[in-house]
Amino acid sequence: MIIRPFTSADVPGCARIMAENPLWQRYGITLESATQRLADGLAQHAPLLTASESAQIGAEPTGFVWYVEKGAFFRSGYIMLIGVDPTHQGQGIGEALMDEAENRMFTKTKDVFLLVSDFNGGAQRFYQRRGYVQVGALPGYVLPDVTELIFRKTRPH
Repeated sequence: MIIRPFTSADVPGCARIMAENPLWQRYGITLESATQRLADGLAQHAPLLTASESAQIGAEPTGFVWYVEKGAFFRSGYIMLIGVDPTHQGQGIGEALMDEAENRMFTKTKDVFLLVSDFNGGAQRFYQRRGYVQVGALPGYVLPDVTELIFRKTRPH
């Protein structure tokens, strides 16, 4: 597995990962909206990484992460989006993407935040295994019937 910077060639595959995911479908994400969101992020030079089985540009992505170095309170790192192709889940791709994003952010900040939906128990367990702790909740923040849980991880010493 190769973790590399995201390119325009990765947009269609990563948009497909988002659009085919029932979690993001609940938030109204479509192939078109995912494509636009990722293309806009790339155009704005957002820090995006992708995972694939080949270093070759255009290789089908198996996952991606979008992070912001000072995206939480303009002080702390923030994981905006992470996605792994369902056919590649359980192979360490999410771990590798998170490792790389965290390593990059922890050189500039002492903590990283992320939001996870209250109904997404698998993601909550994934983040807790990585050392994230729930520090708050935002009821109805994105969808009226969903609480977004705020998780924080502090830089290891």
